[in-house]
Amino acid sequence: PPVDAGGYVRFNFPRKDLAVHVGDVAVPAPFALTGWVGFDGTPDSASAMGDLVLTVAELGPVLAELARQSVEVTAVHNHLAGEEPQVTYIHFHLIGPADRTAHGLDAALRLTGAPRPVTPAAAAAVTIDSAAVFTALGTHGKASGAMAQVGFVLVPGAVTMHGVSVLPVLGYSSPINVLQVSATRAVATGDFAVTADQLPPLLAALASNGVTATAVHHHLVGEEPRIYFVHFWGDAPLADLLRALRAALDATKLP
Repeated sequence: PPVDAGGYVRFNFPRKDLAVHVGDVAVPAPFALTGWVGFDGTPDSASAMGDLVLTVAELGPVLAELARQSVEVTAVHNHLAGEEPQVTYIHFHLIGPADRTAHGLDAALRLTGAPRPVTPAAAAAVTIDSAAVFTALGTHGKASGAMAQVGFVLVPGAVTMHGVSVLPVLGYSSPINVLQVSATRAVATGDFAVTADQLPPLLAALASNGVTATAVHHHLVGEEPRIYFVHFWGDAPLADLLRALRAALDATKLP
């Protein structure tokens, strides 16, 4: 089902069909394996952006289908490191009639194992200390079961792509997901979307606080200013992990 999120509509496609592990950690689909598409604009001229989460075997056929459907692929890369099986992420962008875009993406998704229709997950009792997560990171988010999720916009000012303003939530938000693995251990993943000036201090803060940058790359093409996406993986006791993430966020605040 669509999610109406403040001026745009988003559809999620969690890869619940995949059993992915990073080391001994089972990766839930909402934690790092959810494809999505968001629409902004009007039905006749909608801007669509999002991710597809693919296995290696799905990558070639899906890229070929996106090309047939005239969907612009803006990036093909990893978000995680050392996961089994390997997962690849495709970022895409298209401006045009919303129904045509939807049909094109449907044709591509049919070549994957992504379950559809998407059944909303049942509400789960919160077992992570979500209050500690939200307090440490300085914002409220959402929590379900052992996972808490927050989001930020770290890029100062506006971002344009092909001369058109990009909604932050559509193109350059910075989500952080925290998963309680045990009473003494939590993991975190997500990505920081930052400018060139913010990138070096962010990478230094991650490294010095024990959080691994798993990828540094672009999701967009032709945006101004240039945005760098830093994906990461942290593994530590929850309080230590939250301090590390707070330090990384603080490092993006330039004078």
